[in-house]
Amino acid sequence: MPTQDRVVSIHPYLRVFDGKMDEFKSLCEQFVSVTAQEPKCLYYGFSFSENNVHCREAYEDAEALLVHLTNVEALLNQALQLSQLTRLEVHGVAEELSKLTERLSPLAPTYFTLEYGIRRFS
Repeated sequence: MPTQDRVVSIHPYLRVFDGKMDEFKSLCEQFVSVTAQEPKCLYYGFSFSENNVHCREAYEDAEALLVHLTNVEALLNQALQLSQLTRLEVHGVAEELSKLTERLSPLAPTYFTLEYGIRRFS
């Protein structure tokens, strides 16, 4: 059965440059503070493995992700001075993903089209 889920998740993976982790983690606190004000953000957080960082995040739909990107644009530019984006995945239904291609194209993401599944609402 095809899914009716409109959620878009985005999964950036970064490698923080040597000696820059403390500065990067300070930015993470700012990212979280800004994102906490976004009502259509479902979850958001940073995970670490040595110098590798993953930001785990999801939004109700593509429009919410676009709002988020605008809200964190300055912070993202700072983060990319301290790290290298090594992989970017975007997951969602085709209709939502199509709304993101122009804005995300400079970051060369890999898109994963959600076709089957369920979503529980709490």
